[in-house]
Amino acid sequence: MFVIEDELKKLPQKPGVYIMHDAHDAIIYVGKAKVLKNRVRQYFQDPERLTTKIRKMVPQIAWFEYIVVDSEMEALVLECNLIKEHQPKYNAMLKDDKMYPYIKCTVSEDFPRVFITRRYQRDKEKYFGPYTNAGACKETMELLRKLYKIRNCSRVIKDGGEKTKPCLYRHIGQCDAPCNAEITKEEYGKIIEEVLRFLGGDTDGIIKDLKVKMLQASEKMEFELAAEYRDKINAINALKQDQKATDFKTEERDIIAFYAEDDRAVVQVFFMRGGRMIGREHYFFKGLESTEPSYVIGDFLKQYYSGTAYVPSEILTEAEPEDLELILQWLSESKGKKVHLITPKKGTKERMIELAKENAQIVFKQDMDKLTREANRTVKAQEELADLIGLENVVRMESYDISNISGFLNVASMVVCENGKLKKNDYRKFRIKTVSGPDDYACMREVLTRRFQHGIDELKNKKPSPRGEGGSQGETDEVDEITGFGRLPDLILMDGGKGQVNIAKEVLESLNLNIPVCGMVKDDRHRTRGLYFENKEIPIDIHGEGFKLLTRIQDETHRFAIEYHKSLRGKNQIHSVLDDIKGIGPAKRKILMKNFKTLEEIKEADVDTLSKIEGISEKLAEEIHSFFHNNEGDS
Repeated sequence: MFVIEDELKKLPQKPGVYIMHDAHDAIIYVGKAKVLKNRVRQYFQDPERLTTKIRKMVPQIAWFEYIVVDSEMEALVLECNLIKEHQPKYNAMLKDDKMYPYIKCTVSEDFPRVFITRRYQRDKEKYFGPYTNAGACKETMELLRKLYKIRNCSRVIKDGGEKTKPCLYRHIGQCDAPCNAEITKEEYGKIIEEVLRFLGGDTDGIIKDLKVKMLQASEKMEFELAAEYRDKINAINALKQDQKATDFKTEERDIIAFYAEDDRAVVQVFFMRGGRMIGREHYFFKGLESTEPSYVIGDFLKQYYSGTAYVPSEILTEAEPEDLELILQWLSESKGKKVHLITPKKGTKERMIELAKENAQIVFKQDMDKLTREANRTVKAQEELADLIGLENVVRMESYDISNISGFLNVASMVVCENGKLKKNDYRKFRIKTVSGPDDYACMREVLTRRFQHGIDELKNKKPSPRGEGGSQGETDEVDEITGFGRLPDLILMDGGKGQVNIAKEVLESLNLNIPVCGMVKDDRHRTRGLYFENKEIPIDIHGEGFKLLTRIQDETHRFAIEYHKSLRGKNQIHSVLDDIKGIGPAKRKILMKNFKTLEEIKEADVDTLSKIEGISEKLAEEIHSFFHNNEGDS
C-alpha cells in the first residue's frame, strides 16, 4: 500500500522528474525539480501556499513516482517529453499540432536535391524555413525547378556514374538530367549555389546578376537566352513580397508575447528569417496554474521548442522566463550554438513585442466569442431542453430511429449527444433479428431491450476502483472508465410521440431501469413541433437553441439509420447478382463494377466483351454470361 507520508521521507536530494497518479493510475501531473525531496514535499504541506488549481489536484493524488537524473537540464528535457506524451490533466497544455515545412538541400551529395520536408534533422544538409505558409513554400519550390532545372528524383547519382534513362522532367525542360550525364558536377554545383542564394533571401543580388546576363545575351544577339533571363527575373519579382517589418541586423528571430484571462492564454509568435518577417502563428494555452508573465513564457518556451524542429539564434520575449539560464542552456544545446533570449525595454524590438501582444489579445477575444457561441449552441441548448421538461444534470442523451422499406431489412440507429455535441464514437446501429414486416413498435422494443441489456451486463462485469489515499473513502469513479453500452443516458429521445415513448418505458421497466424518456412530436409536415414527456405535450420555441439542437439530433438519427439501411440494401443486391457466380469474389466484383456502370450492362455483355476486361478470363466470362442468361428470373 502506498502511504504518501512514508514515501515523502524516501525522496532523494537529487534532480529529477516527479509524476503524480490518481486512483486509477492515470498521470495527472508531471513536474521537474532541482531537488526532488524539497519540491515534492511542498505539495503536501500548507495548502494556502498552493495555487487554486494545485489545491484541487492534491486530493486526487493517490501515489507518485519519480525519475532521478544527473542534472536539472536533463530533468527539463524529460519533463517536456513526458508532458507531450501523457498530456496530464493538471499541466498547462499547449494546444497545437503544427509541423511547418522546410526546404532542404542535400549539399552532401554529388548532385544535390532540393525538396520540401517537415523533418528538421541535425545533419550536414542545408535547411531553409520554417515556412508558415505551406502554399508559399510549394510555390517557391515549383519556381526553383523551373528557374534552375534542379533534379526532382531520389536517385543516388555519382559524378561519372552510369547513364540512366531520363525522367519526364527532362523531357519537359525542368531538369538538366545529371542522371544521364548531361551536366557535370561543377556546372550543377554552380546552379545549386544560385539556389542557395535564392533561398537565403538574396533575391536582389540574383536579379542584378540576371540583368547583367540578359544584357550580355542581348548584345550578342542571343535573344532566346535573353528572354529566358528576362522570364526568370519576372518570376522572382512575382514571388517577392513587400515586408513591413524588416531588420537586417539579425538573420533569424522569434518574437513572443501573450494575452491571458483566468487560466487561458493565447501566445503569439512572429517569425523573422533573413531579416524579414515570414509569418506569424498563435497558440492556445489552457489550464494555466498562473498567468504571471514569467510563468507563461517559461512554460511556452519549454513546450514549444521541445516540439519544433528549428530554434532561432535570437528570441524576444515580453518577460524573462522562470529558469532563464537553464532554458538558455537547453536551447543552445538544441541548436548547436548560442541562443540569445532578450526582453526588450525600448525601441523597435519593444514595439515588436507590443505588436505581438496586441495580436494575441485580438485572437483571444475572437476565441472567447467563438467559445461563447459554441456554448450557447451546445451546453446551454441541452440545458434549455432539460429545463423545458423539468430535469437536472442531463449530460448524455440517446436518440433512436427505425428504418425499413415496407418491412424489408429492418434496421435501427442509436445516436448519442453529450454536453450538446454529437458523439459519433458512441453511435450504434442494429439489424433487427426477431421482427419481419413493417412493425416499428416491435422493432424498437427489440432494439432498446438489446441495448440496455448490454449496458446492464457491462455494469455487472465492471469492478469499482477504490480511490487512493488522497480521495474520499468508499467513493468510486467507475463511470469515467465505462465505455460503450455501459454508459447509460440521462435522457432517451424517441423519434415519435406517445406510442414510441410507451414502448421505451415498458422496456426500461422490465429491466428495472429508471431513465426519463421524451418523445419528439411532429406536425403534419413531419417537423418537430413539441416534446412528449410524462403523458403531456410540451410546446417548444422553434427559434431557440434547444429546438435547433433537437433538430440536429433528429436529423442525425434519421441519417444514420437510412445510411445503414442503404448500405445493407446495396450489399444485398450486389450479393444476389454477382457473389453467387462461381469464381467471383470481392476483387473480381470490383473489376466488373469498375468497367460497367450498372448491373444491367454486365447482364447484357457477351462473352467476348467480358473476356477483354483485364482480370476476367474467358472461362470466367462464360460463367458470368451463363449465370445471367440461365437465371434471369433470379436476379
